Amino acid sequence: MSLSTNPFPNDADRSAIWTMLVPRDIKAFVNADWAMVEDDFIADDFMGINGNKNDNPDGWTISYPTLAQYRDEWLRQAAEGQKVVYAEDQEAGIHRATSLTEIEITGERAIAHKKFNGEIALADGSKDVLNWQTLYFCRKVDGQWKLTGFVGYLPYPMGSAASPAMRA
Repeated sequence: MSLSTNPFPNDADRSAIWTMLVPRDIKAFVNADWAMVEDDFIADDFMGINGNKNDNPDGWTISYPTLAQYRDEWLRQAAEGQKVVYAEDQEAGIHRATSLTEIEITGERAIAHKKFNGEIALADGSKDVLNWQTLYFCRKVDGQWKLTGFVGYLPYPMGSAASPAMRA
């Protein structure tokens, strides 16, 4: 059972992508259980870009050229999260902070826009602030949506209104 509502109940493709990237991903991360998500990836077609919280693409890096490197970092972050003492349910807090309402699908390819914007109360009275966004790249293989990569750790919101140079 998901702690958030699927915004695509009547769209099988978007619903499948949302389910992969929201309830399954969050539960796996909170439980530090890679096995829950490992089949969601196309390993030989994977690349993860780290936006380094920078809205200028010149500052982005290929931090995860292989799925194995991403998996190791994902597991490290998940293990670190398990050491944190929360004053509320971590999984519910991540769901509350997560939004995935924009998914573009063209043929067998998709881009999903996942945003994190919220806080989870910590036992010491402080807050764990979630504030970034990720673009996930998906491909449909044998009727199933799979992840081929992402551009993540981007600022949210990103940039400001188009500058004069952007209008040219």
